[in-house]
Amino acid sequence: MTQDRRVAVIGLGYVGLPLAISFVEAGLEVEGIDAYAGRVEELNAGSSPIDDVTNDRLAAALRSGLRVLLPEGADLAAADAIFVCVPTPIKSTKDPDLAPVLAAAETIRGALRKGQLIVLQSTTYPGTTMGPFREVLEESGLKAGEDFDLAFAPERVNPGDPASASKGVPRLVGATTAEATKRAAALLANINDHVIEMSSPDAAELSKLLENVFRNVNIAFVNQLALLCERMGLDAWEVINAAATKPFGFMKFTPGPGVGGHCIPVDPYYLSWRAREFDFIDRFIELAGDINFAMPRHVVGLVADALNDRGKAMKGAKVGILGVAFKPNVRDARNSPAADVIAGVADRGAEVRFHDPHVASFTDGVGVVREETGLDELLAWADVIVVVTPHRDIEWATVYDRADLVVDTVDSSAGRSTRERQVLRLGAGWSTRA
Repeated sequence: MTQDRRVAVIGLGYVGLPLAISFVEAGLEVEGIDAYAGRVEELNAGSSPIDDVTNDRLAAALRSGLRVLLPEGADLAAADAIFVCVPTPIKSTKDPDLAPVLAAAETIRGALRKGQLIVLQSTTYPGTTMGPFREVLEESGLKAGEDFDLAFAPERVNPGDPASASKGVPRLVGATTAEATKRAAALLANINDHVIEMSSPDAAELSKLLENVFRNVNIAFVNQLALLCERMGLDAWEVINAAATKPFGFMKFTPGPGVGGHCIPVDPYYLSWRAREFDFIDRFIELAGDINFAMPRHVVGLVADALNDRGKAMKGAKVGILGVAFKPNVRDARNSPAADVIAGVADRGAEVRFHDPHVASFTDGVGVVREETGLDELLAWADVIVVVTPHRDIEWATVYDRADLVVDTVDSSAGRSTRERQVLRLGAGWSTRA
């Protein structure tokens, strides 16, 4: 079997950068390639743009031979294996947008040679690797499975959790042939302790979608439960925490202002779009996605309710948002529910500012760019504080001590003493905690 020692990684974001560094740390020769000149400059200066890779770890990888280049400076033909780790977003119509994946395939096509291994890692629908991705590569005149090996090995990165990119996380891979699968698995074994060989790229693609759609569906379910609890006068958080004491047959999910990031809000639409090509309408998956997309609108309604309790209208009110990253303790704000919360509140005539210790500038759902406000200034200014992302670096004791009115969408008030009708909680209504 070919021993692959020279690796190229296209796309140096949350997936590609840890992958490239892991291969360097395993002793392989690595070229990291990104189409964004600013990203290449930043990385070569030793500054990591993602939370899961420290500047020190990046600097060590650069000293160990990691080369970070623009596509035109890369030597893809010299690589034994090329990994593609680019975004897979959705269009405004919620259809898959494969433009970044196909652009990467076009970049590879010009340098593709016999004997190479090409591995797609970007989360996508079943049939992408063997369909449009392969078709672009084969415009080179070479054939997958004959002249070069082609595989899909999905990423399992959880932003904000460096351990998710560690060797202990099992890896999936499926390729054009059994031999190609073994080759890809052998290469991945340099950075993963357990590599699971699958029957095909399609099966590996669907396994990855299943992982993320499972989360989206369960989040949608507890979001619906939260809305029901509000009407019933029950506390959804109490109910969920009680159910979670069962040591078997239950997995805890919690409600919130919506879903964000590069996977959870996107992947259900990749799967439902692909299902329609087989005359299969998956209303269940689409409904779950729609429920989660609707949660920011519900949060806007809670803000209006909270202000109304103080005899104030939304129009002209001062609304402070706490946390705009898509999840706690990261700087990544892609697809954050905060974007639609801010846009929705502003559309109803309110002034909006935000505080986030990890995000200096944020673009809302209609394209308005806002700069971060300090916590003390925000608390002194706002008529109501809306908790969207509960970063541990936010001074929560200060928030609940000084804020007169809080809309808590993530149960950040748990374990804190709160005043009568100070906190309106998603999934629980008005509550006083002592």
